[in-house]
Amino acid sequence: FGVRVMEGYGATECSPIIAVNGPMRCRFGSVGELLPCMEWKLEPVEGIEAGGILHVRGPNVMLGYLRDSAPGVLEPPKSVYGPGWYATGDLAVVDDDGFLTLQGRMKRFAKVAGEMVSLELVERLAEAASPESVHAAVSRPDPSRGEMIVLVTQDAELRRERLQQAARELGAPELAVPRRVIAVQKIPLLGSGKKDYPSVSLLAEAELERRDG
Repeated sequence: FGVRVMEGYGATECSPIIAVNGPMRCRFGSVGELLPCMEWKLEPVEGIEAGGILHVRGPNVMLGYLRDSAPGVLEPPKSVYGPGWYATGDLAVVDDDGFLTLQGRMKRFAKVAGEMVSLELVERLAEAASPESVHAAVSRPDPSRGEMIVLVTQDAELRRERLQQAARELGAPELAVPRRVIAVQKIPLLGSGKKDYPSVSLLAEAELERRDG
């Protein structure tokens, strides 16, 4: 339709814009440059070589939260970098020109054998191997490797071999191939239509206990 679409990024706590691509300054694959007057820091994460958890501070960051547990008391934002800093919970990289690229939510990573693996990447492998089905990747404790990745899928025929092939085709590491695959009739969803990952995790836990005794 002749309309140029440009990505941006924000959070409610930041009123809500953090970064944005503009008509004159745009980089494909990024969410743009951080707004003027915003400071940023990347908190290192063990197992991730590039980037870190994004923390921001600036005039657009909220004054604080009002909690039910403390009526009338404003709780200012605070992170490991001190008062006024807001921890986004997103893993990000900032290039030399100041463009921000998101790598995913920190809680959507699993630590497998000392390496951080994106569960979103795991789902992309599943979608490549079985594009007609719905898939959800979660992590479960693993005594030998820290965590293991479990794929819950609506494709009853999906096997690890197909996922390994998809990983090779996409150039993904072997660690991104889920250790276990569980087939279900329907992936739990939230009212918004998004995947209900806490319910998926409980479902996976129950099925693994049933299988392993």
